[in-house]
Amino acid sequence: MLVFKFGGASVKDANGIVNLANVVKQFEGNQILVVVSAMGKTTNALEKLTKAYFNREDDLDVIYNDVKKYHYAIMEQLFDATDSVFDEVANTFVEIDWQIEDEPHDDYDFIYDQLVSIGELVSTRIVNAYLNKAGVKSQWLDVRGYIHTDNTYREGKVQWDKSRESINKDIPALLQKGLVVTQGFLGGTSENFTTTLGREGSDYTASILASCLGAESVTTWKDVPGILNADPKFFDDTVKFDELTYTEAIEMTFYGASVIHPKTIKPLQNAKIPLLVKSFTDPAAEGTVIKEYAVNRFVKPVIIVKQNQVLLSISAKDYSFISEIHLSDIFGLFAQNQVKVNMMQTSALSFTVCFDLIEERFKKLLTGLNNDFKVKYNQGLDLITIRHYTEPSLLAIKENKTILLEQVSRNTLQMVVK
Repeated sequence: MLVFKFGGASVKDANGIVNLANVVKQFEGNQILVVVSAMGKTTNALEKLTKAYFNREDDLDVIYNDVKKYHYAIMEQLFDATDSVFDEVANTFVEIDWQIEDEPHDDYDFIYDQLVSIGELVSTRIVNAYLNKAGVKSQWLDVRGYIHTDNTYREGKVQWDKSRESINKDIPALLQKGLVVTQGFLGGTSENFTTTLGREGSDYTASILASCLGAESVTTWKDVPGILNADPKFFDDTVKFDELTYTEAIEMTFYGASVIHPKTIKPLQNAKIPLLVKSFTDPAAEGTVIKEYAVNRFVKPVIIVKQNQVLLSISAKDYSFISEIHLSDIFGLFAQNQVKVNMMQTSALSFTVCFDLIEERFKKLLTGLNNDFKVKYNQGLDLITIRHYTEPSLLAIKENKTILLEQVSRNTLQMVVK
């Protein structure tokens, strides 16, 4: 049994969905579970919609109508006007209609998950309908009834025993009948509310399903030929890895490599299931395989760039040393507000920390910190991580940059830069 994951770039338009069907047809004879993300930049658009709804902004209807027009334009290229998929998608969008008719819930993260999740529900309806039209027998599955999480909205924590039981109860029998299409990124609570598994979490969904079902492999189909040593949007002359160990892949994702969601690898490593990263435009190409044992040849350093970073310096109001008690209070506030630390450093009088900017969480964190500490911060920064660095590579990357914080270990250098 194979698990395929198709990201937003692979289904951003009608041609992408046709290509998905052609890729799947090349694996005829296998049981295949297909995990699909929201189309194109839909998640970004639904994040804007969520913010507009929460803040009661005037452009809410404009944003919402643009999202609907985008999806209907794709469907009009793929289906006759009488196809039942139009009703299925309209009924899915009704969930947004119901939500935005009411006053916003106090919990922004809760609202986010109920609205942003519609992107995956709609995309999978369209993909499933097209596969059946193209002659691939396919069934649509609502993953929210199978991946069970707690109530940590925007980063649902998977309840593994309950999820494994649900997945194995129904999905193997469905796969006997044909291909199954389901959503990435989503989970469900015991109260039947939707959760999301963290931004770009569709890879993690594929990993969860594969590990519970004992899949032969997981393939994530990307717009790159495999895992590269750096993002080609930022760097020229990138090189592809033919294979990587689970350990190296975990390190890369921990530091922010965007080609794979950070939580993806561990369930696959535990179950010894290989992860293939391949190009959806060239399915026959080798791509990259991540597995237990691999030959890692680092002919060039691995360079990972995380944008939109905050560098925050915290000190005691009475100028006392930063003690373990202070750090306990500080980390308690970070945990309470679900702010993840990407890099940190302690000096005698201050604690400095770098993290992704998520505005709502950052505002709450600042409010909590300002009660007991002095706080200074910079926004709009980049965190650059270089693994297996060389001196020439460091000099090239540091050129024309203002370095605000730097840390070096044997294999890894990190720096926060303007």
